[in-house]
Amino acid sequence: MGKKKVIKQTEEELLKEKDQLEATQKKITNAASSKGKRIESGRAYINSSYNNIVITITDIRGNVLAWSSSGSLGFKGPKKSTPFAASKVAEAVTEKVGKMGLGRLEILVKGIGSGREGAIRSLANKGFEILSIKDITPVPHNGCRPPKPRRV
Repeated sequence: MGKKKVIKQTEEELLKEKDQLEATQKKITNAASSKGKRIESGRAYINSSYNNIVITITDIRGNVLAWSSSGSLGFKGPKKSTPFAASKVAEAVTEKVGKMGLGRLEILVKGIGSGREGAIRSLANKGFEILSIKDITPVPHNGCRPPKPRRV
C-alpha cells in the first residue's frame, strides 16, 4: 500500500462549493416554507404494502415536504412491514417536518399492510390534529382475465 494522496482544494473552489450549498438550501427552504410562510396544514400519504411502509408529507398543493420509509431506516426483510417499523417511520417524518410548523394533517392511506394503523396512531400521538382519514387503496373493477378452461 503506497502513500495516500491528499487532495487540497483552493480557496476559490471552497467558496464555489459553499455558494452552491447555500443556493440549494435556499431553494429547499423556499419550497418547503413557501417564501417564509409557515405551513399550517398538509397531507400525509401512507403507502403500506406487504414489504414496506412509505410515509410522505406534502403541503395542500402536493409539494413534498418530507418522506421516509422503513427500508431507509434500516429495517430489513419481514420486519419492514410491521406496525413498530411504521411508528418509527412516522417519528422520522415528524422530526423532518417539525421545524415547518405543520399542525393539521389529512391522512390518505393506500395499500394492505399491517403498518397502516400503527402509522396513523403514531402520527396522532406526535401532536398532529387529524382532519380526515381516507382510504385510497385501488380496487380492481373486474379483475384479471380468468385462465382458459382445462382440457382433459
